[in-house]
Amino acid sequence: MKFVPFLLVFLAVCISGSVVAQKKAAWVSGRVVGENEQPLDNVSIVILGRLKGVTTSDSGTFRLKVPADKAFALVFSYTGYKTEQRNFLLNENEEEAMVIRLERGARELEPVVITNERQRREAGLVVINPKNAINIPAPVGGIESLIKVFVGSNNELTSQYNVRGGSYDENLIYVNDFEVFRPYLVRSGQQEGLSFINPEMTRNVSFYNGGFQARYGDKMSSVLDIQYKKPKQFGGSAYAGLLEQGLHLEGITKNNKFTYLIGVRNRSMRNLFKSQETQGNYVPSSNDLQALLTYQINAKNSIELLGNISQTKFTLVPEFSQLTSSVFSPYFSANLGMDIYFSGREEDRYRTNMVGLSFIQNPKKNLRLKWMLSRFENDEREGIDITGAYIFGEREFDKTKADFGLINNPLGAGLYQNYARNKLNIQVWNASHKGMLDLGHHYLQWGQSAERQTVNDKLHEWEYQDSAGYSLPADPNSLGLNSVLNSKADLTITRLSGYIQDNIILHDSMGVVLTPGVRYNYNDLNNELLISPRIGFSWKPGHWKRDFIFRGAAGIYNQPPFYRELRRYDGSLNKDLKAQKSWQISAGYDYNFRSGNRPFRWTVEAYYKNMWDVVPYDIDNVRLRYFGENMANAYAAGLETRLFGELVKDAESWISLGFMRTRENLKGDKYYDYTINDQGAITDSTQKEMGWLRRPTDRLVTFGMFLQDYLSTNKNFKVYLNFLYGSNLPYNIPGSVKYRNALIIDPYIRIDLGFSALLLDSEKSNRRSHNPFRNFENIWATLEVFNLIDRDNTISYMLIKDFSNTVFAMPNRLTPRLLNLKLVARF
Repeated sequence: MKFVPFLLVFLAVCISGSVVAQKKAAWVSGRVVGENEQPLDNVSIVILGRLKGVTTSDSGTFRLKVPADKAFALVFSYTGYKTEQRNFLLNENEEEAMVIRLERGARELEPVVITNERQRREAGLVVINPKNAINIPAPVGGIESLIKVFVGSNNELTSQYNVRGGSYDENLIYVNDFEVFRPYLVRSGQQEGLSFINPEMTRNVSFYNGGFQARYGDKMSSVLDIQYKKPKQFGGSAYAGLLEQGLHLEGITKNNKFTYLIGVRNRSMRNLFKSQETQGNYVPSSNDLQALLTYQINAKNSIELLGNISQTKFTLVPEFSQLTSSVFSPYFSANLGMDIYFSGREEDRYRTNMVGLSFIQNPKKNLRLKWMLSRFENDEREGIDITGAYIFGEREFDKTKADFGLINNPLGAGLYQNYARNKLNIQVWNASHKGMLDLGHHYLQWGQSAERQTVNDKLHEWEYQDSAGYSLPADPNSLGLNSVLNSKADLTITRLSGYIQDNIILHDSMGVVLTPGVRYNYNDLNNELLISPRIGFSWKPGHWKRDFIFRGAAGIYNQPPFYRELRRYDGSLNKDLKAQKSWQISAGYDYNFRSGNRPFRWTVEAYYKNMWDVVPYDIDNVRLRYFGENMANAYAAGLETRLFGELVKDAESWISLGFMRTRENLKGDKYYDYTINDQGAITDSTQKEMGWLRRPTDRLVTFGMFLQDYLSTNKNFKVYLNFLYGSNLPYNIPGSVKYRNALIIDPYIRIDLGFSALLLDSEKSNRRSHNPFRNFENIWATLEVFNLIDRDNTISYMLIKDFSNTVFAMPNRLTPRLLNLKLVARF
């Protein structure tokens, strides 16, 4: 935890540097006039980056105290006039007088909205500004990268995330009330394509990291609720970078009845993968087309169509990999290296299609009815046949020696082969109804859903290991494979679910609001009926001078099994698997305040989750392998605190800090306490009850920070900082109950930096008629530096054995430092 003191000092410097007053002073005075030399009163004059300033008198005059011996800029703004900026560098006690002439026609700057009442009253809710999704520097940008600032991350190549100790499969995602799904066979972040969510099409982002209401579905960790735009005029955007390109168009017809919102994206991470440890020919490609079409039939009825077509292809022809790590056992004091020479290739394809139709009725002002029909299809193909021949031993790190970088003391050699021919097709049909009725002090919501899921899969994969001429597991009488998975399944599941809830204002003056609700879920796979009562509350003390809201939630959160939870390690399906169940409570407060005359919001929330009928799993990169049995109890407890605000004016920033512990107890299983002898071999000793062990997502500390800033003399040059820290994680040897929590993944530390410069501003009136950019709102150029500190973060381990079963753990690393260029234009 040596990192934490440094972090606190860093934050203190960042915050204090923007609010400390300057000791040396100078003065700027003068007069502000309009186009006809008439004086303008009440013109706002502020130092760029600050909220506090002065206004002009009735005669248009002003005098402002400013910092001396330091470059700064003054911003002159007045309703209906163009904003004017002037740069200065004055000596101490110097005074400069001037006349400022403002021109008509400037648009007013949009205010930064820190929060609203709904956001502050719902437990676990974080409302995110989607405009920041295009600005955040991250290899895989988008809405999910913003979410990772709050929940942490351990893999920058994936859009998936863990929330409060939950797995990737415990998160719900809705777009315009339609549930969306992710591919299931993906093994690593390299193979993963575009997220379903297109940030350029997004209007509202509501993220619940716990305590969500009964109107949301049956998962145990989080809800991401996305609402796409409803255009009011023609517009669009286009962006192009080394990693991703995209275009979106939006508009409305003259009669205001039909609107369209269309987005196209393409991502190729080839430039990023070139710098990874495994060298070879990477051909990743991912693209999608999305559209939201709406038609207003009349004042009370409308139709909405949401469609998505997405395809990801990943081809890899590996050639060579050079790994370096400390040995699993302490027998060898030097660092180990492993050189792998590959043959073969991998070809994967993931294709997703989704279409949803909504009919929306507003028969009365206080009544809204929504009828929805959707179809989702996910078709996946995996083809892997890769052989690796390796040699490992002590590597020479002395640059003065001729064998620098080579393995000079071989400890072993071997060969392995991974083979897979997997196919998966999932189809989900869903018919739903949702209703809302506003009765003043009561706001009723209800819903009913019928869903048909069809799963067809064929899995055939195996792994062969040979070390020092011996096939592992070693058997002198036969040639065996290290692991084999061979299965075929056809599965159809019908699910029924529904909910009803009320938002009750108990007393206006006391500021107390309750949100009780209950939902049910039934499926014909295991004929399990689940009832989930939930309640939320908030209280805003009316007599307090400070703006506090206390909030909390409690309820039952169950998760019926889907495809991955049903499948055991050997590939067979457990159709009798029951839902994972939990009761959860959370409580905290929300505090609005001002510091340095800027608005801030501070939230604190504590939570506890008690879980039973848990299905244990292992994580290998982004691949989850479930045990396929309800064989564990578990819990998660933690505390989260976040700060939202403007460290500099008009530049919203976030800071998030979380503490958590999550443990599981596997029923009836035992493990061997192991020791390592002088030869570096593992020897079993006493067999013990397993007891409470760290879950794969057990991370004690997570820290996230997203900062925005700009030059003190030029607001058109901006800087973005994305900083993530997570303490260590346990790593379970895949498929092994015997050595649970055997390894540790080092803390994840990553800093990404972005620099943006405005190439074309929004003042169209200054452009000539023949200017090819005359219709553009603005154009920005961005330079991004990924992994600024060039840290070798570990995502998983490759376990190497020799014929005597000595185990070596070689880390699989994530991406090193990389530059990215991007151009963004809006029109």
